[in-house]
Amino acid sequence: MPFRVGLGFDAHAFQEGRALVLGGVEVPDGPGLAGHSDADVLTHALMDALLGACGERDIGFQFPDTDPAYHGISSLILLERVMGMMRDKGFKVVNADCVIVAQGPRLSPYLDRMRDRMAAAMGITGDRTGVKATTTEGMGFTGRGEGIAAIATVLLQRMGSGLES
Repeated sequence: MPFRVGLGFDAHAFQEGRALVLGGVEVPDGPGLAGHSDADVLTHALMDALLGACGERDIGFQFPDTDPAYHGISSLILLERVMGMMRDKGFKVVNADCVIVAQGPRLSPYLDRMRDRMAAAMGITGDRTGVKATTTEGMGFTGRGEGIAAIATVLLQRMGSGLES
């Protein structure tokens, strides 16, 4: 099969006293997220989409929260490692599309930087990476302001498939 699709999802609760990092960008307007690494829910969803598309197990398996080596690590570093796994399996990213689900803080001023940082870590251009934000109109845990969720989908192409553009 020359193409593979992956879907990733992640959610983290807010935690006071931590920086809020999304897509490798520090967002100063809110509490951070609970997690072992930098708790970058957006990059985590993207990594799970990439891993799933190339037939690997999820980030919890690849980078367990029981391993002190990953404590506080930048998720962009982990994304680069996932990209290495993906390339080792013979795939490249065609495109990625991501959605952040959060009632707040307001994320629109940061979306382009998130896109650019994640695209750079994947080795692709920003026009092949989508990053959007939405609310749930007050419904659910994100609507109540308890945390943030993210969804990502990716399309991978097997290198050497003869379909490269």
